[in-house]
Amino acid sequence: LISAVFLAALWPAAAVEVYTSKEVNAVNGTNLRLKCTFSSSSPISRDLTVTWNFQPEDLSSHEPVFCYLREPYELPAGRFKERVTWDGNIERQDVSIVIWNLQPTDNGTFTCQVKNPPDVYGTIGEVRLRVVQRVPFSEIHFLAVAIGSACVLMIIVVAVVIICRHHRKKAQEKRIEVADTEL
Repeated sequence: LISAVFLAALWPAAAVEVYTSKEVNAVNGTNLRLKCTFSSSSPISRDLTVTWNFQPEDLSSHEPVFCYLREPYELPAGRFKERVTWDGNIERQDVSIVIWNLQPTDNGTFTCQVKNPPDVYGTIGEVRLRVVQRVPFSEIHFLAVAIGSACVLMIIVVAVVIICRHHRKKAQEKRIEVADTEL
């Protein structure tokens, strides 16, 4: 019994690891790519399945969003009917989807589960979506403003230096001209 436990601890576990963003903000009425990638300890199986589900913010029951088994399948009913398309590439271990025309009722948590037999256990990717009227000011926006301001400041400094040199040169030419006329 002890040797079985010891061997089980040393034996590499077959599992699928799923990777998603933790939280995403998107603007009402836009489209959003929900990125989901995976890694597996086994080669990609012909029986690989991908299941996307949705849990609304009010914590009502899970709703299916999309599934893949040998090919992508859109769901025939539900809030995401005709609003979700496959945007993944199984060979690249990408199982992403695109949600079209986001609405405030899409606020909630999306889960992405991948099963790659014999790897059928592992993590489930979760991404929380917040649909907003405007994207909040983020670090990217701050960085863009800072870089833009620095560029404008550099242009102003260069322009001032060029103007000062031009005025100095004109003043020097004028002094030389005055000195020549005095001689």
